[in-house]
Amino acid sequence: MAYKKHISSLLLQLILLAFVFVSANGSYLKLGFYQKTCPNVEAIVAKVTADHISVAPSLAAPLLRMHFHDCFIRGCDGSVLLDSTKTNAAEKVGPPNLSLRGYQVIDAAKSALEKECPGVVSCADILSLVARDAVYQIKGPWWPVPLGRRDGRVSIALESLSLPAPFGNIAQLKAQFASKGLSVKDLVVLSGGHTIGTSQCSTIVIRLYNFTGKGDTDPTLDPKYVPFLKKKCKPTDTTTLLEMDPGSFRTFDEDYYTIVMKRRGLFQSDAALLDDKETSAYVKFQAQSHGSTFFKDFEESMVKMGQIEVLTGSAGEIRKHCALVN
Repeated sequence: MAYKKHISSLLLQLILLAFVFVSANGSYLKLGFYQKTCPNVEAIVAKVTADHISVAPSLAAPLLRMHFHDCFIRGCDGSVLLDSTKTNAAEKVGPPNLSLRGYQVIDAAKSALEKECPGVVSCADILSLVARDAVYQIKGPWWPVPLGRRDGRVSIALESLSLPAPFGNIAQLKAQFASKGLSVKDLVVLSGGHTIGTSQCSTIVIRLYNFTGKGDTDPTLDPKYVPFLKKKCKPTDTTTLLEMDPGSFRTFDEDYYTIVMKRRGLFQSDAALLDDKETSAYVKFQAQSHGSTFFKDFEESMVKMGQIEVLTGSAGEIRKHCALVN
């Protein structure tokens, strides 16, 4: 009898451990999570997002980037939304996040939801929905967003330095994505998000003027494109904005892959996609097929990314205000 009780106890512990493991990996997120507690959540967030993007379509890119930056640091827990305090510098003020914009969209959606169903919907879920709806508003794909994330209570500026960098090489990028459970395909697919948005000259001046410390230009850049970029960005320019996808930087499309194929991607991390057999094959395929599978692939990769290291169940909290812990 004692032996049976011992075995039963062990089985119970294993089941509980499995529950914790699965929950930590996002498997307890689900579609319709708020069906009973806040059934209009997606409609409310979609309306707020549409209201903002219709006036300022350029916000779509930083909102998508905000979701990405949130998920890659401490998982998709809304930690990027927290303000700094007297004793702590938050992710918001980390160097890679200083150019993020659109926090007002998250705050507006949170305010609307607090009126409808106070204390129910997490800021992490709101950010996931806003990123999806912002992309959809600029003619991008729409993907299902499983919900049930909880908000984290910790946000540390220095941790933002571990985000995938615009000067990363292919080995670094593959390792960073793999550490979050994302594949090489996810890397090249999600890089396609660079089809929208802008970047400051500061991210490219080294490529243009001093790539190896000898006053040279990055040889992976199309030499015919370099004069155009140098005209836009002088060596000390840190503020001028460059379009990631010249001509259609406010429209979500497959042009990014054509640009990378032409060796005109702004970042070293864009050029790096041509340094790997799998990523370069994907770039070539999308460029030649006019993005025949890009939207579908992007939808799938975004669903995966949105489940990185999420907090569920009783972990974390549901913030009353997205910039402050309760």
